[in-house]
Amino acid sequence: MAFITIHNVQTNEIVEREMNDLELSQWQSDILKAESEKLARAEIAAAKAALLEKLGITEDEAKLLLS
Repeated sequence: MAFITIHNVQTNEIVEREMNDLELSQWQSDILKAESEKLARAEIAAAKAALLEKLGITEDEAKLLLS
């Protein structure tokens, strides 16, 4: 079960309730999207590191070349 916490800052009332089907679906979709984006960033970083290694230069040296 997944819950939503709603905090009314005017009254300081806190309500916790179970997510409805639409909210749960969106939450699960957001988690999958975030994991996919994290994996893509890691793959890009690994590719950059491999290219720098292949070229025999550091990241700072590559930045100098591109500036």
